[in-house]
Amino acid sequence: MFGNAPKELWQGWLSPDSQNRLEFSCRALLIDDGRQKTLLETGIGAFFEPKLAQRYGVVESEHVLLNSLAQLGLTHSDIDNVVLSHLHFDHAGGLLSPWRSGEPRHLLFDKARFITSRTAFERAGAPHPRDRASYIPELPELLNATGRLCLVSDDSDAQSLLGQAFRFTTTHGHTPGMLHTEVQGSTRSLFFCADLVPGVPWVHLPITMGYDRFAEQLIDEKAAIFQRFLADETWLFFTHDKETAAAQLTCDPKGRYSVKNGMPSLDWDLDAPT
Repeated sequence: MFGNAPKELWQGWLSPDSQNRLEFSCRALLIDDGRQKTLLETGIGAFFEPKLAQRYGVVESEHVLLNSLAQLGLTHSDIDNVVLSHLHFDHAGGLLSPWRSGEPRHLLFDKARFITSRTAFERAGAPHPRDRASYIPELPELLNATGRLCLVSDDSDAQSLLGQAFRFTTTHGHTPGMLHTEVQGSTRSLFFCADLVPGVPWVHLPITMGYDRFAEQLIDEKAAIFQRFLADETWLFFTHDKETAAAQLTCDPKGRYSVKNGMPSLDWDLDAPT
């Protein structure tokens, strides 16, 4: 999870268990603009068969995202759009029904439009041997068969798909065509980091993951985005940090980035006074 950073460094941020596993969240973000409900990613879900759930330390037996939606009085059928940054199982597994012995997997979100980048979708259908284990083999065909799959290019206009508050940015250092969503309110803006910045430790520019396709490219992508977000105080939304859902950037005189105003969860009106 920390690439070539030595354990002596990163164990100050996270401590592994007896099986050398680290604890993370798989966090999604629901945006309701009064016109439609857009879900950014679906987390890992509960699609794993028991032996894989044990291997990856998935401790919840139920589909946590569905439970979270129920707490808001919603079901998966109430979602209008699902935006997938990429199709790795810990970001897209929640699209699938919970595992049941002998039952085929099927897609949830039966009324939603599924939005991802064409590059990310093509990678999921023909993965490299290096990242094949990160994908769910049947997922691309299941998505394609719905007739509700929308594949966007790197320069696609998110506003035409989702509304005036939305903007897309594509990065390639973690995986080809990773699609980031930025939501711009009148008082606050928020950027969905996905695996460009999985959590607070990765705000430090040199820290990358061993899963990243091109670590140096990812660092350059982070640096370019951080320069813009530092100036306008955009909030970063973290999918994997178990303590911090969102935070703002700060930078010291030596150019080292860190975070401020960390939030453990979000329930915001982006147009309300801060």
